Amino acid sequence: MKIGPDTVAVVTGASAGVGRAIAQEFARRGASVALLAREPQRLEQARAEMLRLGARQAIAIACDVAHEDQVEAAADRAERELGPIDVWINNAMVTIVAPVKQIEPEEFRRVTEVSYHGTVWGSLAALKRMRPRNRGSIVQVGSALAYRSIPLQAPYCGAKHAVRGFTESLRTELIYENSAIHLGMVELPAVNTPQFEWCRTRMSGHPKPLGTIYQPEVPARAVLQTVETGRRETYVAFSSAMAIWGDKLAPGLMDHYLAHKAYDGQQMDEPLAADRKDNLFDPVPGDFSAHGRFDAEASPHSTSQRMNLHLPWLLPCAAGLLALTLVAAGTAAGVRRR
Repeated sequence: MKIGPDTVAVVTGASAGVGRAIAQEFARRGASVALLAREPQRLEQARAEMLRLGARQAIAIACDVAHEDQVEAAADRAERELGPIDVWINNAMVTIVAPVKQIEPEEFRRVTEVSYHGTVWGSLAALKRMRPRNRGSIVQVGSALAYRSIPLQAPYCGAKHAVRGFTESLRTELIYENSAIHLGMVELPAVNTPQFEWCRTRMSGHPKPLGTIYQPEVPARAVLQTVETGRRETYVAFSSAMAIWGDKLAPGLMDHYLAHKAYDGQQMDEPLAADRKDNLFDPVPGDFSAHGRFDAEASPHSTSQRMNLHLPWLLPCAAGLLALTLVAAGTAAGVRRR
């Protein structure tokens, strides 16, 4: 599917972070964009930005994707004001950074309702409109954590695993129906977004991304490439592919590595502000956009992602080979110690 002025796209979680960056990419192509998120003022700022960037039309729809009736109403409005929906991007998410023993049941439930059920409701709303036309593209913004869970984010990791399971099941049903609707998933690495300013946490240090950090434009471009090429799944950056293939080949080794690295790796030395607010149940107001505070550390490009566009087999093969080499080296070291 070629994205251009005739394209109508819906993006959830579009007021900041990766969702805002995805909407910007559609706007630069001249598409019409419906922006869904919870915070009305920031949504309106995003809408004005899309028009400045070249969007044919842009509308802001205040919507909590955890509620299927709100998602359905948003889809109705998008089609009424912009026209038939061609692309639906499920990106909205929330998380909490804390050990499982410190997470309350309502917090587990909320992360699941937004990060998993929100994707389900968005997919169903899109399919309701795309099926009669037998065309369109739905893309789930996933994560390497959909394959390889890490400590301190059990609800979010569980939700992303569920999104992958739901997507694979739905894809088989679309194939059975001989549907021409594209269903893709994009697995993200660590990204420099404002979520680290507002995610709920019970740790002492300020949250930060784990691993190599990329600017949100990197996954945003991958989402557009996935739509335009009809890709089934895209691993964004080599770090995502390494995490995924490392888990496939040596899950036990990954367990121990992350147990020792991911606690401190998700925290800065900077303590939390006493008046810090989080967005788990209510949006945090403020003039946030696509980028977070980690611009100095974040890469604006991914060489492996550019190669992956033209040689889609190369990134997973290279990551798998490297992971296998590391497993072999670890096994050999263990044998020598014995």
